[in-house]
Amino acid sequence: MSSLPDVPLSVLDLSPVSEGNTVGETLRNTLDLARAAERLGYHRYWLAEHHNMPGIASSATVVLIGHVADATERIRVGSGGIMLPNHAPLVVAEQFGTLEAFHPGRIDLGIGRAPGTDQRTALALRGPGGLSAENFPEHLQELIGYFTHSEARGVNAVVAEGNQPPVWLLGSSGFSAQLAGRLGLPFSFAHHFAAENTIPAVQLYRENFRPGVLDSPYVMLGVSVVAAETDERARFLAGPSGLTFLSLRRGRPIALPTPEEAAEYPYTEMDRAFLAERFGSSIVGSPETVQKGLEQLLADTGADELMITTMVHGHADRVRSYELLAGLKS
Repeated sequence: MSSLPDVPLSVLDLSPVSEGNTVGETLRNTLDLARAAERLGYHRYWLAEHHNMPGIASSATVVLIGHVADATERIRVGSGGIMLPNHAPLVVAEQFGTLEAFHPGRIDLGIGRAPGTDQRTALALRGPGGLSAENFPEHLQELIGYFTHSEARGVNAVVAEGNQPPVWLLGSSGFSAQLAGRLGLPFSFAHHFAAENTIPAVQLYRENFRPGVLDSPYVMLGVSVVAAETDERARFLAGPSGLTFLSLRRGRPIALPTPEEAAEYPYTEMDRAFLAERFGSSIVGSPETVQKGLEQLLADTGADELMITTMVHGHADRVRSYELLAGLKS
């Protein structure tokens, strides 16, 4: 059975834009956190593609991956993920082939099927009659194919050939779980926002696994964690994430508010019930509380790796949360 000291810990960063900060400050905070993560021994640092959200600055994901890889030396850097229906497979192959050529052995290509945004923005990204999630398996195979030369294909991604990073499938349901299993790929599940599907999806992945790229299944779980010196302090710091999501649900997306603003917000009983359900899988508390929660998750799922996302307003508080979590490994 997996236990916390035995599994790699990684970072999922959405480059959260906090109220009062500019995008430039936010992106510089991402570089600072990446350096801290490397110093603390985290295994990977992934950036997530989202669009049209005032509180997220990681929309130009490939550009940001390049800057993070330049700012670090050893930690693996990648996408968590690139939303393939938003991009031509050839373009993704060229971009990640270039990243791998610059940083050999350090790049990961995590691929997702969701748009990472609302439908109107997805249409703006793809264009009328453009790409669709319905053809995701075919586009994925096309993407992977570009990393090798093919005379028959006639179109080749020159910079990608011989520069293929590890390909991961991301998912929040059973579709990508089964596909990742059939292709023998590593699988990363979004436990942080689809916890009700975690165990069924992991089981589907393992049941459908056929040796391919990997000889045996490999599961990484995305987990929302906020760690602080006390449970009370951690809950206070976690408040802005809930208010941000509530505003997004109401069609009024906002930057990450201060914890004071979140604490003073007049939540209704319905709001509180919704947030309790939505964030029920988050692990928030002192190091002891966080350790207990992560150990239970590992016992329930047998995950091989945990990818931690921490959405708090203050950059120093975010770095401190990752420091406290890293301390649980020793």
